[in-house]
Amino acid sequence: MKKSLFAALTSMCAALYAVLGYLSYLGLFTPVIGVVRFWPVVFVPAVFSVAFHPLVGGVGAAIGIFISDMVIHGNALLSIVAGVPANFLCFYIIGYLSKKHRDTKYLATIVPNVAVLGLCTVAYKYKLLDELVVITYATAVIVALAIALVISAKNKKWKSFMAASSIGLLVGSLWIGVTVWAFSQVFILPGGAKNLALPAIVAWTLWVYCTEIPFLYLLAPPVLETLKRTGLGDML
Repeated sequence: MKKSLFAALTSMCAALYAVLGYLSYLGLFTPVIGVVRFWPVVFVPAVFSVAFHPLVGGVGAAIGIFISDMVIHGNALLSIVAGVPANFLCFYIIGYLSKKHRDTKYLATIVPNVAVLGLCTVAYKYKLLDELVVITYATAVIVALAIALVISAKNKKWKSFMAASSIGLLVGSLWIGVTVWAFSQVFILPGGAKNLALPAIVAWTLWVYCTEIPFLYLLAPPVLETLKRTGLGDML
């Protein structure tokens, strides 16, 4: 890919991610878990990562989340430690695995979701989160996983995307959970929280994964199909 095209696509990804993310921030559902926002626009960099290049989606997401963080909470250090690397890793992995491992087994989609359901079980057993919250998270993951498997079964080209999305988002979610907790041990988070307990890692990891995976599974495939029909991107 030419440098000029890479720069243009990355800028477009970053702008869409930042603008649409900020618009969702102004909506009804955010914020819910401290400084970690409801973020349904995760499908945007996923599309760029798969349709064009993993670096386009990864770098575009990193820049876009930094811009939105500066507008919303203004803590550059927190963004650089948590949001920027989490987004880069998540969407780079999605693009890379979607392209490199097209013979992926269904198990690659199932295992990350089972791991998240395991975290839900831990959160429920040890009362780390409200019972209704845990049940809602678990239900969202189970329903999303069922939809992903149905889509993959109907068209096997989506198997690698569903697996890549599961793995990439789990990596990004864990990064957010660990780094935001670690940040709170040294600095004050936006909103005034500090020295949060270890269970905060589980809370944030579950929040990010469980609220974002349905949007990756449901919204990215039709957008990618549209791009393919119009001849844009190399697709799956």
